[in-house]
Parts: sequence; C-alpha cells; structure tokens
Amino acid sequence: MAELEIRNLHVRAADKDILKGVDLTASKGEIHALMGPNGSGKSTLANAIMGQPNLEVTEGQILFKGQDITEATPDERARMGLFMAFQYPVAIPGVTITKYLRMVMNAHRDARGENEVSLKDFRKLVEQAMDLTHVPRDFSSRYLNDGFSGGEKKRLEILQLALQRPEVAVLDETDSGLDIDALNTVAHGVNTVASESDLGVLIITHYQRILHLVQPDRVSIMYEGRIVKQGGSELVEQTPARRRRRRAPCSRRWTTTTPTIAAACTAASTRWPPRRRSCSRARVSASRDG
Repeated sequence: MAELEIRNLHVRAADKDILKGVDLTASKGEIHALMGPNGSGKSTLANAIMGQPNLEVTEGQILFKGQDITEATPDERARMGLFMAFQYPVAIPGVTITKYLRMVMNAHRDARGENEVSLKDFRKLVEQAMDLTHVPRDFSSRYLNDGFSGGEKKRLEILQLALQRPEVAVLDETDSGLDIDALNTVAHGVNTVASESDLGVLIITHYQRILHLVQPDRVSIMYEGRIVKQGGSELVEQTPARRRRRRAPCSRRWTTTTPTIAAACTAASTRWPPRRRSCSRARVSASRDG
C-alpha cells in the first residue's frame, strides 16, 4: 500500500476550483515526478497535501499510512512523517538556523516518544547533513533564510530533508531558479537521502533537467487541475535538443515543454482559449494609443 494516497481530490482557493478530481500515490522507496504547465494545479496539490489552511478541500481524501489526514493540521502531518520543500522558502529574521533545526528535530523526536537530542549529537548530525548538502558551517549562526540567495534557500530545504529523514517528501519546484552547481547539490542530496532511508519522493517540476539527475520511477502529467497522463520515466523527454517552445496566451504560456507533455495536455483540452495579443504587442499598442 502506498504511504501517501490522494483520492478524487477537489480543492478550491478563493472561490475558484483548482483541483478537479486528482488521484495520485507516492510510496516509500519511489520517486514520482509530477509535471505540467504553469497554472495546472501542481503547487496547489503540494500545499493541499501539507494542509495549507487557505485551501478548501471540497471533495476527496488525503491518506497517509492508511490514515485519513484530510482534516489534520500541517503540524500533525509533519510529525507523522510528511515533509515539504517550498518553492519560495520564507525568511524568519531573529531565528537562527541552529535554533530552528534543533527545535524541529526535537518536535519529531517527541512525536516518536524519544528524548530531546543532546547538543553534542545535534552538532554532529547537523555537520554531517551540511557536508552532504554543501551548506557552509557558518550558516548555522545566520537567521533562517534571511538574506539568502535562491540557491542557498533551496540547499537549506534539502538540509532539513537530510536531518528529518521523513517517510515521504514533496519537493515543490525545488529546482526553479537554480544554477547548475546548486541543482547538482540538490539532486545529490535527494538521491543520497532516498537511497539511505527508503524515502518516498514526489518531485513537482516544469523542467526536465532535475529529472535527468534524480531518475523518477513514475511520471504523472497534470493539466487544468487533473492528471491527464501517467507512466514510467519514458514520459520524461531525455534529449534536451528536442525541447521546443509552445506559444499560448500570456497567462497560460509554458516556459518550456516537450512533445510528450504537450501532446498529453492538448489531448485533455479541445482547444486553447481564444487567442489574445501577446504582452509585448499589447504594450506597443498601448504606447501608440497614448
């Protein structure tokens, strides 16, 4: 049985239906990639899995280790073994990384009925995780994500993953905005933790590049709030040269896509919405009218 199971999930945000009947699973020891264009509902699904309070589940269930957690709080889900690496990690000035990491670690130990970690053991575990994720030791005295670059924030997310060793991790576009060095570091951290702990991973991404480094066992494609295609790693286009751009209205433009994903999403929709002028043309027209 899958550790994480999504059944017919419908989610609404601000009176708008985002997810429209999603069925998805993630199992320990498995890497499951979720791909699709902007606005398809991928990040909404990730936040719904972790219990984001601004999202309303109108139908369906979220099961974790056989328990219905649809109404559980984010804290309860995290203590059970769910983890999420955020697309945009939040800065918390005044809270040092060391204090934050030890607090989180002790919260998980408390959930398992264990005593608090000693300072000596904590320091050793953090140093090992920092070496794994290439996070400098002096980061420990800095405030959480305060003044961090995008790459530093994403490395810190993987550092938390390495320390917490959850059962299932949801990585919400962790590869976005990373240069090749930071991307390799993130991929190395995910692969190492997964191989050492039988971690289940749900990777949410627009791009192929991280899936060339973290090989998925299964791939699902989301479009307009639904899963429109599922399969193995063959769904990930392996040759970057074959990637092509697909033009769409400004609000629905894909950054990059592949023939496989484009075909799946096109099959799920009879047509694109009516054509609209591109942003650049609209700006030129406005300047002329002015």
